[in-house]
Amino acid sequence: MKYKAIDSQLFVENRKRFTAQLKANSIAIFNSNDEMPRSADGHFPFRQNPDLFYLTGIDQENTTLILMPDHPNEEMREILFITQSNEVIATWIGHKYTKDEARQSSGIQTIYWSSQFNDMLPSFMHRFDNCYLNLNEHNRMHTDVIDKDLRFAREMRENFPLHEYHRSAPIMHRLRAIKSDIEIQLMRQAVGITGKAFDRVLKFVKPGVAEYEIEAEIMHEYLRNRATGPAYGSIIASGKDSCILHYVDNNKICKDGDILLMDFGAEYANYAADLSRTIPVNGRYSERQKAVYNAVLGALKFAKSILKPGILLDEYTKEVGKFVEAELIQLQLLDKKEVANQDPKKPLYKKYLMHGISHFLGIDVHDVGLRYEPVKAGMVFTCEPGIYIKEEGLGIRIENDLLVTENGVVDLMDGVPIEVEEIEEVMNRQKVAVS
Repeated sequence: MKYKAIDSQLFVENRKRFTAQLKANSIAIFNSNDEMPRSADGHFPFRQNPDLFYLTGIDQENTTLILMPDHPNEEMREILFITQSNEVIATWIGHKYTKDEARQSSGIQTIYWSSQFNDMLPSFMHRFDNCYLNLNEHNRMHTDVIDKDLRFAREMRENFPLHEYHRSAPIMHRLRAIKSDIEIQLMRQAVGITGKAFDRVLKFVKPGVAEYEIEAEIMHEYLRNRATGPAYGSIIASGKDSCILHYVDNNKICKDGDILLMDFGAEYANYAADLSRTIPVNGRYSERQKAVYNAVLGALKFAKSILKPGILLDEYTKEVGKFVEAELIQLQLLDKKEVANQDPKKPLYKKYLMHGISHFLGIDVHDVGLRYEPVKAGMVFTCEPGIYIKEEGLGIRIENDLLVTENGVVDLMDGVPIEVEEIEEVMNRQKVAVS
């Protein structure tokens, strides 16, 4: 792994929090992600199952965790199965965890080889009545791919049909939503790397550069600072494509007078950052671009002021929507009388702001959490209002990452240029220095 070693106490405490939620006489099993084939004999880069990583810190394929908090033998209450390396693996692929390294990374003392799992599983299952299994229960995930967790759940029900099966996901969603101090530090690392990448592109962007060149500058800064890479596909959208929410072609030349909407974030130790900034290609916002930008920035500042423990995300989103609505009237994009007579269920502002304001952030960029429960201290959210005027080919989005505390929010991206004057000053200072 490129990132520095993580204090195993994080994973020890995470397991304690999880097992405390289990029914008596239970076993819980977590699997690593599949290695995903690409073509021929190649695979896509491996990315660990976030729940397994959250509980173990093990960042390697073919790994299984078994938790049995009521096992009479204390040494068997936490068991980790990992790949046994050999000379061929070491020669062709490289180093794999030794048992001692797995103990050090995870804090789990009982380690077996993955080849022993199938033989040992029945003796564990026969001792317990309840079995917790894990599936990807993210509301936005719809896929035809049958992954390791789903295959394993079907096999378990077939092989051990008389057990009571339970879902780990609701417990994991609740736990992962509240970030510990160590997790916040990891996210600060991801945010810091992302901020460096933004500073780099501010000094690089000018008329005539290609969107893919900007993406390359971002990636360069990620890798030189120990990030795994991007937490998601970078959006580098100039001109009219700034109105495409998930534009990832990144293949155009940036033109003088165009706006450039960038949405990117580094992944560090599997934790994500998520930043959006919209800058002028030539280093100076036009009056119209500046007006729309400041309207969006005002919405972000307002959202930060009301995001606090106890608020419901739907309530928060509606309040920010009202703020944006007022800004759109000032920008002469909405008519005040029409707004007064609008259908409340179909607010007119959604023509120009069609996405949500915030999502959970953590091990996944769209992290898990309980959307319909009140916000709690320790949660981390993006805050990403935007205004997209297709008829003008002008899209503006600004996004920071916010940690909720008992005293309001801490902006993890505080210090990353965000005001019009800050952005213009950095862009033009570099041009003066170059000339």
